[in-house]
Amino acid sequence: MRFDIVTLFPELFGPLLTSGITRRAYESGQVEVKFSNPRDFAEGNYRRVDDRPFGGGPGMVMMAEPLTQSILHIQAQRSTPAPVVLFSPVGRRLDHAMVTRWAESQGAILICGRYEGLDQRFIDEQVTEQISLGDFVLSGGEIAAMALLDAVARLQPGVLNTEGSHQQDSFNPELDGLLDCPHYTRPETWSGHTVPEVLLSGHHVNIERWRREQRLAITTKFRPELVVQARNSGLLSKSDEVFLAILAAT
Repeated sequence: MRFDIVTLFPELFGPLLTSGITRRAYESGQVEVKFSNPRDFAEGNYRRVDDRPFGGGPGMVMMAEPLTQSILHIQAQRSTPAPVVLFSPVGRRLDHAMVTRWAESQGAILICGRYEGLDQRFIDEQVTEQISLGDFVLSGGEIAAMALLDAVARLQPGVLNTEGSHQQDSFNPELDGLLDCPHYTRPETWSGHTVPEVLLSGHHVNIERWRREQRLAITTKFRPELVVQARNSGLLSKSDEVFLAILAAT
């Protein structure tokens, strides 16, 4: 797959592409990442990419023409037209299902906005999808683009040390969309706290049941709507419901 990043600051992506376990996805070419700077398509001696907003107000607005020319240049280089994604507060919030969809796609063109925003005419004409990380504002779309790239890269075959380990992540369908359980490692006692005895028992059925109950308990406490979704989808067993009833009564 190929992701083209439209950004004024391509240098911000260097550590992401060369550090950590997900670098394998970029080094192997499983996830190809290319950059396009709108300033390279701007006119005039100063290569201007932004201007004051019509109607007044604070901040500057990214101009439609440099962004459009950048998109046209990228599309001409690709074998098939790519979706154009803008990271924006109006977009659908990024979640596991969306990441999985992109991880199985041929990639996209990711627009990293800056300043007060982008000329709406560019958005209306070129953008096919908008994505949000949450209800807060960043100084630019680069961090959001990195989040999507990292989430997509770790789902590629062979990237993680243990094949399929991402299936035990929070929100994964393998966990019925629940949050993951707590994890422990050596030493068995640390700062007066011991590892739950069941994890030391070697009894795999009991261990898996403990983990399931911990996932249910943690999700009920922090993200109860995910338990409701699992129940409505018929993903909770009778023993799950018994545990949740006991949990609610305590």
